[in-house]
Amino acid sequence: MATYDPRTQKLLTFHDAVPRFLDGRDTPRAYLERCLDVIETREPEVQAFVVMNIDGARAAADEATRRYAEGRPLSNIDGMPIGIKDLFETKDMPTQMGSPVWAGWESGRDAAHVHGLRKAGAVVLGKLVTTELGFSFPGKTRNPFDPGRTPGGSSSGSAAAIGAGMVPAAIGSQVAGSVIRPAGYCGNVAIKPTYGALNRGGGHSSLSQSHIGIHAGSIEDAWATCWQIANLAGGDVGYPGLYGALEPMAPTKPTRLVRLETVLWPSVDDESKAAFETVIEHLKRQGVTIISRAEDADVETYEALTADALELTLQICLFELRWPLGAYRERGPGMLSESMLERLAEADKQTLDDYRAMLERRDQVRKAYAALKAKADGFIALSSPGPAPKGLHSTGSPAMNAATSMTGTPVWSLPLLAADGMPLGVQLGGFPHEDAKVTGHARWLMDSFLTQG
Repeated sequence: MATYDPRTQKLLTFHDAVPRFLDGRDTPRAYLERCLDVIETREPEVQAFVVMNIDGARAAADEATRRYAEGRPLSNIDGMPIGIKDLFETKDMPTQMGSPVWAGWESGRDAAHVHGLRKAGAVVLGKLVTTELGFSFPGKTRNPFDPGRTPGGSSSGSAAAIGAGMVPAAIGSQVAGSVIRPAGYCGNVAIKPTYGALNRGGGHSSLSQSHIGIHAGSIEDAWATCWQIANLAGGDVGYPGLYGALEPMAPTKPTRLVRLETVLWPSVDDESKAAFETVIEHLKRQGVTIISRAEDADVETYEALTADALELTLQICLFELRWPLGAYRERGPGMLSESMLERLAEADKQTLDDYRAMLERRDQVRKAYAALKAKADGFIALSSPGPAPKGLHSTGSPAMNAATSMTGTPVWSLPLLAADGMPLGVQLGGFPHEDAKVTGHARWLMDSFLTQG
């Protein structure tokens, strides 16, 4: 098996095809057919899709082709093939959420963000594998760089489809680490925007940390997808949506970044640690000041407060999911996995006072992170404690992502590194509602590190 190299690996992109659509050298239908060719070749091994609507996708691509020929594309993602995580409703395909509870279920409507994507002309090609109800019990998907390893989760199919070059963009979602971690494992670019920036109406639940995120082959395509969703479907109810212009911010060097180790740093393997240090040294050579817990008390406070961020996140989620999980359990054996039943038994012991105490702890984390804004433009960390683990029984630990999911801050995963011959992602984050700013930083880091690092 070939060794992964982030400098030579080419992901499928869409934005650079648009000029060819406009002058007639290429068409969205031909682009879609190339995607279908890759899917036919890679899908038997990768198993990213649950269901596809190829006829519907071809019809949508033909409509986009006509619009480009007439010089009237609907948007900068008109004609872009996209996959949807199977937690979210689509009017033309079932939404089964990785669970027998929802086998064969069709709502007859699109989730809010899917509706926005169709209005922008995107070609909704299929539903992508999720873990059980978006939690940790794995689905069938394999890592596109090694079928003996996990793609991560819960956005398993979304990450694997991008890593395999099947589509240029895919919808994922994250409560703890379900966008950033699988993106790192599968060599994707991915963004988890500010909490509430993208409308998640039409999904399994309204968990208080659930974010919609975008997996893509480029920062430009991920940003375009976010922008179109936000401007056509808005953000979550009661939230102002995504801030920023149609075009992603130009590459911009950050001035100061917080280096976050997270609770898992001691367990990171030596090769992954050494790879991460090359990014830190590159930043320093470029004049970026790096602040860590060793020399800054506020960073140390945040790191210490977030040591149990993953377990706190899981406990908050379980209280919030006592309904509907309790209702599913009442339907009888086989509806929930053993691991989910064990977690639900934990949730049954929780009280309202327990939940209030957990929310207070989360508020402390958010305040500690907000205190860092006066000191830095954002943070940098590994996307995971190493490359994708071997075996398919687990999707890997999201503990390196849970804290910034709690804060609701925008985070990119960038495919900058390799370890053990596999992709290793780097997280680059900012502060809430500064998605555009951190996107400029992400573009600069991608360009500078992969050409100079």
